Amino acid sequence: MRRINGSVLVSLALIGTVGALAFPVWSYADRSGTEQANVAAGTVNTRWGPLTAQDRDLIVRVRLAGLWELPAGQQALERAPTEAIKEAADHLVVGHTDLDNRVRIVAEQLGVELPNVPTEQQQGWLDEMTQAQGAEYEYKFANILRAAHGKIFPAIGAVRNNTRNTLVRQLASDANQTVLDHITVLEQTGRVDFDAIANDTAAGSTASPTGPPAPRPGFSAPAAPPAEATGDVSVTSQPSPGEPGTVNTNRPEATVPDLPQQTEGQIG
Repeated sequence: MRRINGSVLVSLALIGTVGALAFPVWSYADRSGTEQANVAAGTVNTRWGPLTAQDRDLIVRVRLAGLWELPAGQQALERAPTEAIKEAADHLVVGHTDLDNRVRIVAEQLGVELPNVPTEQQQGWLDEMTQAQGAEYEYKFANILRAAHGKIFPAIGAVRNNTRNTLVRQLASDANQTVLDHITVLEQTGRVDFDAIANDTAAGSTASPTGPPAPRPGFSAPAAPPAEATGDVSVTSQPSPGEPGTVNTNRPEATVPDLPQQTEGQIG
């Protein structure tokens, strides 16, 4: 019964996460008109390229993530209920310490003001985990954090794809690496409720199913030929930074970026 109650509570938390983390940008006053007009209206020029409202939103969200996920990791390290939870907690503390250092450097260079406390909802998640005990704590730790990381993952990708600002692009790359690592270690705890995540995603989706047809019982799909280069092709890169299911988080210490050459028309 304790597990069932925990599942219900976390399912509700997952549903609440949709509104908080899927919301693309804050309600800026320039959101009227066409999408291109919105981007232009909220954009300022910097030495590192245009800085949009979406760029600034990601900077703030990366900072906010560290303000509640790092304490959540520290709490789990102190409780250390299982080795798997302890490992995930270790990654949260190390990853967000590093990422927070990077986002503070970026924010200072770009003149973006950062929050110093988590949101009310994020503090609520921390309080919920603090009050839980035993198996319920393990379940909430894994699922609340896994849901939060899963929701911000596509937002990071969107900014990485769209931004014209070199500092934001690098921050998005760093955040993507950290979030994927945390998703991976949280799933390795064995406590993630994938049914709840799938149901939460389906509840917010209106698209029709796409893709290949469903498998038919007794029918074997034909083997696909390998996708590979033909002819005399010389390559040197490796297909993956580590073993399958692992994320290589090794990267140099964060440093203040060099100022790029200022071109005509840019504003410092």
